[in-house]
Amino acid sequence: MSTVFADDTTVAFDPKRAEAFAGRMMEMLNLSTISLMTSIGHQTGLFDTLADLPPSNSNEIAQAASLDERYVREWLGAMVTGSIVEYDRESRTYWLPAEHAATLTRAAGVDNLASLTQYVAVLGGVEQKLIDCFRNGGGVPYSDYPRFHAVMAEESGRVFDATLVQRTLPLVPGLIAKLEEGIAVADVGTGSGHAVNVMAQAFPLSSFTGYDFSAEGIGTGRAEARRLGLANARFELRDVATIDAIEQYDLITAFDAIHDQIQPREVLKRIAAALKPGGVFLMADIAAATELADNVGNPIAPMLFSVSAMHCMTVSLSAHGEGLGAMWGKEKAIELLREAGFAYIEVTQIPGDIMNNYFICRK
Repeated sequence: MSTVFADDTTVAFDPKRAEAFAGRMMEMLNLSTISLMTSIGHQTGLFDTLADLPPSNSNEIAQAASLDERYVREWLGAMVTGSIVEYDRESRTYWLPAEHAATLTRAAGVDNLASLTQYVAVLGGVEQKLIDCFRNGGGVPYSDYPRFHAVMAEESGRVFDATLVQRTLPLVPGLIAKLEEGIAVADVGTGSGHAVNVMAQAFPLSSFTGYDFSAEGIGTGRAEARRLGLANARFELRDVATIDAIEQYDLITAFDAIHDQIQPREVLKRIAAALKPGGVFLMADIAAATELADNVGNPIAPMLFSVSAMHCMTVSLSAHGEGLGAMWGKEKAIELLREAGFAYIEVTQIPGDIMNNYFICRK
């Protein structure tokens, strides 16, 4: 067997390569289904329970987690054969190695990767609608993702708690001192508003405004601000492409939000106009390259392209937007930032954060 290309080049069929690829496909099928079970383990607290238990049988684990034993036992079967949970044949007991718990439990904080597996089921829920888009164009609207907002809020919330004040804001020289003295700050595409509330709590002399088009997200942000008694945090339900503030803010932030926008160019122009002279726009967005070939070798590129196709890109396209997608890349981002009027753009990263680039921008 051989393959003949349009230029009459003939390449012999390599059975070893075919066998290796078939093995990779089998591994992919196993890992994709294990990811669903990992999501269940996270949501039910089973990993947290196992981390606190000595080697235990399925009844003991189910009782400790307040779950049905039969379901727990089948879940444990997937975890054991998936090399996540250890099992002893003689005692029929299960345990979670500490080395695995370090990336599976809530106690792991920002290192908890189990929470990310929730996206697999969330995105899988729109598979058939996305296939229709492949055939007919258009997109899947934000309203068709009933759990996406909650999962995103959980994921971004723990990151903001651990790094926003401690590592992200200090990327801008002198910014912490200004926030302590009191400045006006806006967060564009604020989602659940947790970033606004974290900053408002840390810097009581500064004022913070969160903008988002999601009523659910704005409601969550307002509720948290009330619960924390934050008089310096407010939230406005608005399409960020219609922000009409002129030279109002000393700092504007956007955390993984610009690439989702229907009109990203207009949003960036509005952000530039809303900054006071000398103000700073701090944008976190996916660490990717605009040229596809430059993303080969990025360990999370396949996941990011998949999430982009199944959410970021299609949500924008559903409203006849530009559909940049999560993988628009650093080069495209710089192009749009310059087009919006930013003359100074510095791109940096935080050690250990392979997900994002951080753009420090001034007019």
